[in-house]
Amino acid sequence: MNHPPQRTLAKSVQLEGLGVHTGVFSRLSILPAEVGSGIRIRRLDLPGTAAFPVDLAHVRETELGTTVGEGEVTVRTVEHAMAALSAWGIDNALLDLDGPELPILDGSFQGYFEALAGAGVQEQEAPKRIVRLREPVTVSLETGEFYVASPSEEFRISATIHFPHPAIGSQFGTYSVREEAFGRELAPARTFGFQSDVESLRARGMALGASFENTLVLGDEGVLNGPLRFPDEFLRHKVGDVVGDLALLGGSLKLHVVAERPSHKGNIALGRAIEKAVGRESGAPIVDIQKIMEYLPHRFPMLLVDRIVEVESGRRIVGIKNVTINEPFFQGHFPGHPIMPGVLIIEAMGQVGGLLLMDAVEKPENYVVYFMALDNVRWRRPVVPGDQIVFELEMLQFRRHVCKMRGRGFVDGHLVAEAELMARIVER
Repeated sequence: MNHPPQRTLAKSVQLEGLGVHTGVFSRLSILPAEVGSGIRIRRLDLPGTAAFPVDLAHVRETELGTTVGEGEVTVRTVEHAMAALSAWGIDNALLDLDGPELPILDGSFQGYFEALAGAGVQEQEAPKRIVRLREPVTVSLETGEFYVASPSEEFRISATIHFPHPAIGSQFGTYSVREEAFGRELAPARTFGFQSDVESLRARGMALGASFENTLVLGDEGVLNGPLRFPDEFLRHKVGDVVGDLALLGGSLKLHVVAERPSHKGNIALGRAIEKAVGRESGAPIVDIQKIMEYLPHRFPMLLVDRIVEVESGRRIVGIKNVTINEPFFQGHFPGHPIMPGVLIIEAMGQVGGLLLMDAVEKPENYVVYFMALDNVRWRRPVVPGDQIVFELEMLQFRRHVCKMRGRGFVDGHLVAEAELMARIVER
């Protein structure tokens, strides 16, 4: 399968403005980033704070916006910027922010979309991650949200909203998320709120920066600060929020999403269900354990790969490690509380990556892989007996038998570990 290349910005862009909830003025720079680094964000107003990924594993809150965080550091309302990045197909970017919340601008996605258009796109020398499903995924929440995500050759969203207000009522539409269509049909749609909710929201520390300049405000009879940009502007903004929240999956989405009463909470739940399904549907082995033992020198108890389920030669590999209570390391790590050692999770990741390297040479049985360096290693959650780790590794660089790879491990769709690995292929 021929995957298109990853993308970053051709040059950096700057935006500034109030946060719709915090009311704090902040400046945001969106900068080009190296291949395979993903979308990351950094709080410049908190000295010593490292950049962290804007992905599903880092979602902290979903009330009236999507908040991401790592440790004690959080950033609110990332969905508008993420929607614009997704529409332009940007895989790698660094967001430098000097405040707690991204600027709301005029309440739509348009300011971000146009800023990125001015920056331009730079293609990179690594394949884009493609998110596909083999079977539909359904998500239903007790609060009324309902979603179906199905396989598709393009990212498309069909949505319905219902509000007991004369200016909204029931609205339905279907939209392509290709960059031109997004810019025309979704980007101008503004966020909205109800005048009757303002006092209670502000008492809870929310909507402190909301105003007629950045939010459509609905009174009892209609919109207080019209005119609308579209008759169904409310629906279109909700669809844009779905785009922004699902962008936390990373990569290019080949999905048709049907959403009933979408919300940030529901969008993130759908994203996690898709992530889980992608891991579960990796499929039958294309390299089984017998073939793995021909390529890798490891043997019990250090052979930590059970099967390879996907390979794009020289680009990407997906492998599986089934974790059972019979693993010898559980005898001492820890008695009565078995947890897979983090170093062995990274070792298993490296072994999957080693098989990708072996695919790049003739007569791989004559070679061995030596790992030279690890960078940006993170363990996100414990791995315990009964888990199945799905490792995804992408080739970032490969020159003269030395390569750099980016690896991630998932259990039930949740990120458990990630690292960048550098390795060399040498003759035995």
